[in-house]
Amino acid sequence: MSGAPRADRFLRLPEVLRRSGLTRSTLYRKIDEGTFPRQVTLGLRCIGWRESDLNQWAECPSSYRYQEMSDPG
Repeated sequence: MSGAPRADRFLRLPEVLRRSGLTRSTLYRKIDEGTFPRQVTLGLRCIGWRESDLNQWAECPSSYRYQEMSDPG
């Protein structure tokens, strides 16, 4: 086995709902509150969530706070 880090995957909404156990409305409310990872635009009509962000949230959902990534410019 290689020691190289595994590439991050993007998960679509049905998988995010299944893994989180949240309803769609609760998920989007938590995103608005900053207590769930924000979705990433993958295309014109396509969004997904980084698997690593979802895993970080799953470690401790009650204390998760979304932190805006700064744009390097």
